Amino acid sequence: MYELIMWLETHVRVNSKTKMFCGCKNAVELEWDPNVNTCPFCMGFPGALPVLNDEVVNLATKAGLAMKCTINKTSVFDRKSYFYPDLPAWYQITQLYYPIAEHGTVSAYVNWEFKDFHIHRMHIECDAGKLVHAWNKTLCDYNRSWSPLMEIVTEPDFRTKDDVVEYLTELQKIMRFVGASNADMEKWQLRCDVNISVRLQWETTLRNRVEIKNMNSFSAVARAIETEYKRQVKIYESGWTIDQETRWWDDEKWTSHSLRSKEDAMDYRYFPEPDLKPLVLTDEYIAERSVKEIPIDRRKKYLEEYKFLDDDARILSAEKDISDYFESLTELSKDPKKSCSYITTVLLALMKESLEDVNFSSLKFETKELARVIELTNKDELSSTNSKIVVEEMFLNGGKADEIVDRLGLRQKNDTEALAKIVDEVLANSPSQIEQYKSGKVNLFGYFVGECMKASKGQGNPKIFSELIKNKIG
Repeated sequence: MYELIMWLETHVRVNSKTKMFCGCKNAVELEWDPNVNTCPFCMGFPGALPVLNDEVVNLATKAGLAMKCTINKTSVFDRKSYFYPDLPAWYQITQLYYPIAEHGTVSAYVNWEFKDFHIHRMHIECDAGKLVHAWNKTLCDYNRSWSPLMEIVTEPDFRTKDDVVEYLTELQKIMRFVGASNADMEKWQLRCDVNISVRLQWETTLRNRVEIKNMNSFSAVARAIETEYKRQVKIYESGWTIDQETRWWDDEKWTSHSLRSKEDAMDYRYFPEPDLKPLVLTDEYIAERSVKEIPIDRRKKYLEEYKFLDDDARILSAEKDISDYFESLTELSKDPKKSCSYITTVLLALMKESLEDVNFSSLKFETKELARVIELTNKDELSSTNSKIVVEEMFLNGGKADEIVDRLGLRQKNDTEALAKIVDEVLANSPSQIEQYKSGKVNLFGYFVGECMKASKGQGNPKIFSELIKNKIG
C-alpha cells in the first residue's frame, strides 16, 4: 500500500595527503591526538587564504568519470555560511550552483537484478571539525577541519533497503578502484545521509522527507531505513503528517530522534567564494583521467561472458588488486575458468591461512608462473592435486613452476606404452578384485586406478590409466 522513496547524500573523504586548501595532513586515518594537524587557515584565522589542492581535483575527476558523470570544464566554489563550534571560520567552502560533476550513473546487482541508480551531482567541499561531548563539556577537535570531501547526491531512485546497500557497496568499490578514497565507513571516510519519504503507491508527488544521519555501516543504514519506514507509515495511518526534518540514528537502540528541521539553501546565505577563482579543466585533463572499466563492468563480464557463478564474479570484482591479478592471469593463461579457480580456491585460502600480511601485489612468484601451472595442468603434465602443491610451494618460497615440478617429481607421465606395463602388472596382482568387478562391484574401478597411481609414484596420468583399464577388463 505504501511506497518507499529514497535518495542519498553521500560524503566521501578524498584520499589526498593534505587538506583541501592548506598543507596540513589530511584526515584519511583517524588521529588519536586532537588538534595536531591544524594551521592558521584551517583554524579560520583572519587573513589566511585558501590554495586549492591539485590532487583533490585529480581524484575527484577520476571518481566522477568512474560514476559516468559529465565533468564540467568550469566549476565554481561557493561560501556556505553558518555558525557551529566545529566550523572555526563560520563558513564552509563548497560548490552549490556549478559542481565539478553531474548526471552520472552507478549500476549494481540487487538480488540478481541489474539496476541503474542515477547521480544528480557530485561536488567537492571541505569538512567540519569534530565535537566530543564529555564531562558535561563540549570539546572541539579540528584535525579533520577543511579536509576534502566529495558529496554525491542521487536522484530518488531507491525503493528498498537492498537498493541502498548495494548502491553504497558499488560506490565504495568504485572509490577504491580509482584510488579516490578508501571509503571505510568505520573510519568516517564514507558517510551516508538517507532521505526517506513514504507515499501511497498510486501517488505521483513526493510527501515530506526525513533525512537520517549518523550511520557508519551498511547494516546500520538498512536498519535505519526499515525503522523509519515503519515510523512514517504509523504516523500517516494515525492521521498525522510527517515533519520535514533531520533525524539522528542511534544504532544501539535502533531508534532515531529529531535533530533539527530541514534547512533550505537560503538558510545558509550562499555566495561565490571571493578568495578562489573558478576551477577550469581542459578536455585533455579530463580525457587523461578516463576509466575504461569499473568493478561492475568486470563483474558483468565475468557473469555474462565467462559464465562464472555469482559468488566467483562478486569475489573477483570486489577489490582492485584481486580483479587486476585475475585479468593479468587470464591474459597469460587464456583460461578464465581455471584462473578463477586457482585464485578463489587456492590463493585466497593460502592468504587467509598465512601468518604474514600477503596480498596480490606482494606474492613471491610472478603471475606467469601460475599461468604455467595452469598450462601444465591443461596439458596433463601435472595433476590437479599436484598443481596445488606447486602453487603452495611458490606461495611460501617463490620459484619457477617447472623447477618445482621436477624437483618434487610431480610431472605426470603420458607415455602410454610405459603406463600399459604398469596396468598389466596391477591387474595381474588383482585377480580376485577383477572377478568381483566383473560380478557387478563397479566401485572397484577406482581401486585399480589408485593402485596404478601408487605403482607410478603418482606420476602416471590417471586419465590414461582409466582408458587402459577399461580396454583390459571392460
